[in-house]
Amino acid sequence: MLLAVNVGNTNTVLGVFRGTELEWRWRISTQPERTADELAVIFGSLLEQADLSFQRQITGVVISSVVPTSTTALRDMIHRYFNFPPVVVEPGTRTGLSIQTDNPREVGADRIVNAVAAHSRYGGPCIVVDFGTATTYDVVSEKGEFLGGAIAPGVQVSNVSLSSSTARLPQVELNAPPSVIGRNTAESIQAALIYGTAAEADGMIERIRKELGGDATVVATGGLAPIIVPHCQFVDEYDPWLTLEGLRLIFERNANDVHD
Repeated sequence: MLLAVNVGNTNTVLGVFRGTELEWRWRISTQPERTADELAVIFGSLLEQADLSFQRQITGVVISSVVPTSTTALRDMIHRYFNFPPVVVEPGTRTGLSIQTDNPREVGADRIVNAVAAHSRYGGPCIVVDFGTATTYDVVSEKGEFLGGAIAPGVQVSNVSLSSSTARLPQVELNAPPSVIGRNTAESIQAALIYGTAAEADGMIERIRKELGGDATVVATGGLAPIIVPHCQFVDEYDPWLTLEGLRLIFERNANDVHD
């Protein structure tokens, strides 16, 4: 079985594949100060919920991470508790994508992983919109080229920033209000956060499609996608575990190198 781990700035998502099927998945908070031993306790307890263990069932681990300290701790934990090295998505890892950006090394691992999965599942050209700590837009050509994209503040980042940068505006629950015309302060903030982000996504998708010169399949993912996607016009697919699927594909393309 394969353990796939995606470490984001806010959440870490884990999934266990039996062959090509994602059988179990969990979402925990990302805390960069966690040590290898602390991660082992957390991962071990999650696996126990599915009657799994490090030694008995897990035969491979693949990681994408945008948090360097967490990456280091995970490498250490896997070497010590799993007794084999992980596949880590980083420069030099085979992905099957041709990265066409000015500096391929600076593209976040999660963006590459999402692009791999989207192109494999839905073909190209495609646009991946990941509603997470940041809202990212990633574009893959028909031939499987990662063309680049765009990055915007995520919904919760905007929520926190607005509250911390003003004297009287509160943080609000991330729910869509009854109307885009808020009748009170909380509803006014919610309207802009939810409907405004959906409108931003639709606008960006429309502009990207125009630059591509035609249509493109739009795939949404990310922890905040369920809040925003229902209010978008141009999202074709919602795939909550897209990143884990991309990690599985990348593991298959690199597993022989790791175990040689």
